[in-house]
Amino acid sequence: MRTVQMTLDDDIVASVDKIVRELGTTRSAFTREALRAAVKRHRVRQLEARHRRGYECHPVKNGEFSVWEGEQEWGDE
Repeated sequence: MRTVQMTLDDDIVASVDKIVRELGTTRSAFTREALRAAVKRHRVRQLEARHRRGYECHPVKNGEFSVWEGEQEWGDE
């Protein structure tokens, strides 16, 4: 692990301190988890944008997926 210095607003530090007391954890552990979640959200947004661009460049054609309709099982039989 590496130690990093951060500058945070007082209100955020106060909120984090309250939460870590409730959770019985530390500022560092809480911050690590928050940063992991933020990195994951960012990656998901990137992948969604890439997916969206792909469909904009290559839109679905009528009937493109109809061959699979007979394979779908809806569980209502």
